[in-house]
Amino acid sequence: MAAKETSQPEGRPRLTGTPGEEAQNRTLGRSTLPANLARVNDAAKRSRQTRFTALLHHVNVESLERAFRRLRRKAAPGVDGVTVEAYEGDLESNIQDLHQRVHSGRYRPQPVRRTYIPKADGGQRPLGILAVEDKIVQGAVAEVLSAIYEADFLDGSYGFRPGHSAHQALQMVRQAVITERVSWVLDADIRKYYDSIDHEWMMRMIAHRVADPRVLRLIRQWLRAGILDNGVYADTVEGTPQGTGVSPLLSNIFLHYVLDLWVTQWTQRHASGHVRLVRYSDDYLLAFQRWQDAEMMRVALTERLAKFGLQLNQDKTRLIEFGRFAEENRRSRGMARPEVFDFLGFTHYCGKSRAGRFRLFQKTQCKRMTRKLKELRLEMRRRMHQPVRDQHQWLCSVLTGHYGYYGIPGNSGSIGSFLLEVTKGWWRSLCRRSQRAQLAWDEFNALLKVFPLPSAPITGWRQQLV
Repeated sequence: MAAKETSQPEGRPRLTGTPGEEAQNRTLGRSTLPANLARVNDAAKRSRQTRFTALLHHVNVESLERAFRRLRRKAAPGVDGVTVEAYEGDLESNIQDLHQRVHSGRYRPQPVRRTYIPKADGGQRPLGILAVEDKIVQGAVAEVLSAIYEADFLDGSYGFRPGHSAHQALQMVRQAVITERVSWVLDADIRKYYDSIDHEWMMRMIAHRVADPRVLRLIRQWLRAGILDNGVYADTVEGTPQGTGVSPLLSNIFLHYVLDLWVTQWTQRHASGHVRLVRYSDDYLLAFQRWQDAEMMRVALTERLAKFGLQLNQDKTRLIEFGRFAEENRRSRGMARPEVFDFLGFTHYCGKSRAGRFRLFQKTQCKRMTRKLKELRLEMRRRMHQPVRDQHQWLCSVLTGHYGYYGIPGNSGSIGSFLLEVTKGWWRSLCRRSQRAQLAWDEFNALLKVFPLPSAPITGWRQQLV
């Protein structure tokens, strides 16, 4: 694809001043960008019209090795059966060979191995498992593309971005409901989003910023690599597998153009009141001040998504009256308090603080907690005859991970209930270890003093809005 007149090599003109002078500002996350990617990021920030004509040279040996170091050592192997540990056995030689193949055009991605995990609604969520080398190359390319698109992504987008998290998205929802004029919430869901991404639209969107044909060729190869499901190969004519290295970034780019920019433009042209979009990957919600804007948006959003081959999941999409003003209006009409909605694993509902002021509460979604507890009980039964010390170590890791995500202000009741159910489940598991009399609860409490389970701290946000 020919470059536009606005195209220019990235990083030119070069930065002036002392090297590293502004390193604190040229970051995508907590760590400082490599110098070459910092120049790419600066060039992207200077002009959103710049198209980058030479990017593949940033996929060097160092970036490939960084991508390898980010891989989980116990990650499942791809279709070739090569594990991370096995690849690391001769890492320097393997990385050098991979680098040469990428730059000579001899690199070919392997099909994605399909696996499934249970969903909250009882269905199965398909995931894609890449070969180790594909993970490495995708990770290195995603690092380069992220340096470009972090200059473009809007503030309401939080999913799979450096320095952004689901907790920040939840904070934004809380801030919008409490401090902004929010009376209506459109809780929307895209049907099978990752399986419905149109490849041609995706490539056209990426071409707005990327004009390096070698990088575009790599992305197209990944999109068309195919799926291996239970030994059966299938071509991928649309969609991008969840779980792959570059897939989260590509999905963010797609929705950046399809949804984020469009909502901003629609609000400026058509909305008569305040509108707020909060998105984490394909999970998003829209908050409105006026009901008329919300209804118009629901109709327009359906048409907008259809243009790009996407559909709203009508069973999961609903418009509800919600927020401080909604509660007052419903009370004046003699109605119950506003309905609740789920977002990012939390149920959001309206309530009052101890001082009698309006407050948004966010608690663990019941379906998710129930499903997680069922999984833990099955795993406890499987580990029943392991040494108590090993069981304790595993349970501590499970609880710590649960607290790390769900331990936010106002959710102490839910995570306390989770700890109680896990404790009771461990006691029942220990009672089944033999045909002897069951373990008395007093004896179990004595055991907990030797092997205490971690308490449920609130690890969430520094600033609470009440």
